[in-house]
Amino acid sequence: MDWLKLIHGDTKRTAPATFGTGDEVRVWYRILEQGKERFGQFEGTVIRARGSGRSSTFTVRRVTHGEGVERCFPMDAKTISKIEVLRRGQVRRSRLYFLRHAVGKTRIAAADPGQRDVTIPIVNKADDAQAERAEAAGANPGAGVPRG
Repeated sequence: MDWLKLIHGDTKRTAPATFGTGDEVRVWYRILEQGKERFGQFEGTVIRARGSGRSSTFTVRRVTHGEGVERCFPMDAKTISKIEVLRRGQVRRSRLYFLRHAVGKTRIAAADPGQRDVTIPIVNKADDAQAERAEAAGANPGAGVPRG
């Protein structure tokens, strides 16, 4: 049995990811607690994108209250509902590990200042139907999630 199929199921993205290293993104992901579902968000700079196909992942880093936090997301995960590209960054490296040791605020040059707020579609059709039901019910996907 294919272990990746067991973990990820039969999810297929409707569109390929259109972000890369250096981009500032906001990742919306589902959290299941006690039979309830809510949405969390993680916003930061993509410092690494690796792999291909189902095993591809990307790492997002942000600094909260002076402490650096990194989170690695599988590209094809069922829990990711959408990925918003807030700002495109122009970098010369594929891995931005130097940001871990940077002191103060490090700036990444903007690739195209006019292009902002690109949203990558929802991961699979089951999530799409669920999001439509939530919008019809008037649910706010980001309610109760602290912003950092």
